[in-house]
Amino acid sequence: MVSTARAVFSERATVVARLPAGPVEYRLEGDGPRTVVVFHGGHTRAGLALGEEVFADAGFQVLAPSRPGYGRTPLTTGTTPAGFADATAQLCQTLGIERLAAAVGVSAGGRTALTMAARHPRLVERVILQSAVGFLPWPDPLTRLGGRVVFNARVEAGTWAIMRSLVRVAPSLGLRLLLRDLSVLPAHQVLAGLSIAERATLAGLFTVMRSGHGFVADMLPVPDCAAQVGQPALVIATRHDRSVSFAHAESLTAAMPNAELVDSRADSHMIWFGPDYPRVAAKIREFLAAD
Repeated sequence: MVSTARAVFSERATVVARLPAGPVEYRLEGDGPRTVVVFHGGHTRAGLALGEEVFADAGFQVLAPSRPGYGRTPLTTGTTPAGFADATAQLCQTLGIERLAAAVGVSAGGRTALTMAARHPRLVERVILQSAVGFLPWPDPLTRLGGRVVFNARVEAGTWAIMRSLVRVAPSLGLRLLLRDLSVLPAHQVLAGLSIAERATLAGLFTVMRSGHGFVADMLPVPDCAAQVGQPALVIATRHDRSVSFAHAESLTAAMPNAELVDSRADSHMIWFGPDYPRVAAKIREFLAAD
């Protein structure tokens, strides 16, 4: 039972930068001497921090911008991953950030992180991908159709209101329904493998998600730039992911000249709740500390 869902996942404070490319909502946290930029996944935004503890614990400052169409970043800012990569470079310049220790791409934010690394190699030192969408066709045709129907900007608020109500009234049922799209394993099995705290965190996250104009834009095709990413890259994925198939990770690892694949044992797209995440987190810290 998840009785604390409403109190577990709170949104963090963000600000909006007025850049030549347009407004960009962002969050800058930590006081470390070096910075990583985290491009969030679908249905989330800069104020929702997921899995960032590994960077903070390693002494890094975290810069998290809302991608186009999410939060207070309009779809007109950057629009494409290439355009938003350039907008993020402008944001770094505005904030006095001359080098990024890594561009981190989470789920649908993966292609933006890759494009950022390809377009701004002097700014980005490394790339870390977490359950990331690559350049294979994504999503599948049925999901693409459904996403355009239930997550377009005209109706997504209602869609998420229904999901929030379900998770609050019947947390276990709501989580099982949502987990069906995140794992190839039976949803009840995935749910049983989560601790009470992890269930509460997931339930809390699902109650604050929104799609805005961003998710439909995320489903558009993007030029493949993986072969142009020469920086060291860490590609983390699980074979149990239904949302983004493991083939994306394999394809990206094969295309990038300096990439390493980390096979997570997580039961779902949410690798941070996998039984081996301490191993994965240690690998991330080792990767960031390497010369």
